[in-house]
Amino acid sequence: MKDKVAIKGRNIGPGHPVYIIAELSANHGQSFERACETIRAMKEAGADAVKLQTYTPDTMTIQCDREEFRIGKGSPWEGKTLYELYGEAYTPWEWQPKLKAMAEDLGLACFSTPFDATAVEFLEKMDVPAYKIASFELTDLPLIERVARTGKPLILSTGMASAEEIQEAADCARNADNDQIILLKCTSAYPAAAEEMNLRTIPDMYERFGVPVGLSDHSLELAVPVAAVALGACVIEKHFCLSRKEKGPDTAFSLEPEEFRAMVTAVRRAQTALGSVQFAPTEKEQASRVFRRSLFTVRDIAKGETFTAENVRCIRPGYGLPPKEIKNVLGRKARTAISRGTPLSWENVFK
Repeated sequence: MKDKVAIKGRNIGPGHPVYIIAELSANHGQSFERACETIRAMKEAGADAVKLQTYTPDTMTIQCDREEFRIGKGSPWEGKTLYELYGEAYTPWEWQPKLKAMAEDLGLACFSTPFDATAVEFLEKMDVPAYKIASFELTDLPLIERVARTGKPLILSTGMASAEEIQEAADCARNADNDQIILLKCTSAYPAAAEEMNLRTIPDMYERFGVPVGLSDHSLELAVPVAAVALGACVIEKHFCLSRKEKGPDTAFSLEPEEFRAMVTAVRRAQTALGSVQFAPTEKEQASRVFRRSLFTVRDIAKGETFTAENVRCIRPGYGLPPKEIKNVLGRKARTAISRGTPLSWENVFK
């Protein structure tokens, strides 16, 4: 089991701070200035990394009007051909080294999702610190092998995948001498509904595949990533846009800056709240111990008088004997005179 993977010196895995990736995707509207503005907003919103996508329409598909190449109902891209969609959504390659340099100047890691070998070659020249494989490419084992052979950390998104397909992808990377693998639970619906997330898969993936596991989240729910972190997710990836009012290929399932910032805050607080296994009182709980119940005299008691349910009760505060001792006190006699409201101790009781 490999418990951690490092990206630019940042350890990712159980016991380390959640790694939060902001996905630029197509949310630049083919404007370089808009892309730069978005990356600056990602930094301000608390992201650790920005992720790009590296493809062109021609590296993804062919220009064809046949029905097989047209996107069907139930998709935010309904009616378009694949070539049309990717022509609208792709990030120009000449931007990407500049965007990476800008992100790094801001203190963000920057890497990308390649979709074919030419993209890998391009990204290697950019010296990206890691690679992401999209859910739709998880079964493209030649691509995974090529990426794995770079020796860089490999983040595999698992939307739609069976356990066997995930195992094949992980084994493919390992067979290429790369065990720096992170898996992302993903629901490949756009947007994804909370009831379809099946987040309980996250701890199962960790046990089954023995690598750090995170969440690639296409929902608009802030509760989803928080729940994922509670279940052990060590990475959260979310699409990021400046405004969903600016309709684009991916804005319908992207968070705006204030939403993303709120998510980051909630995720960080959730991870802090998880803490560790502990049954003893915390430091701040120590002061509350006095509000526990304990044994007090509720009437004046003479020396030698018998303790009864009428003169001894279990009440707050907690300065007297613990409640469990009531059975050992009743029926015994007072060693000294005791005034009403005195916390009972064994010094008051004849044994």
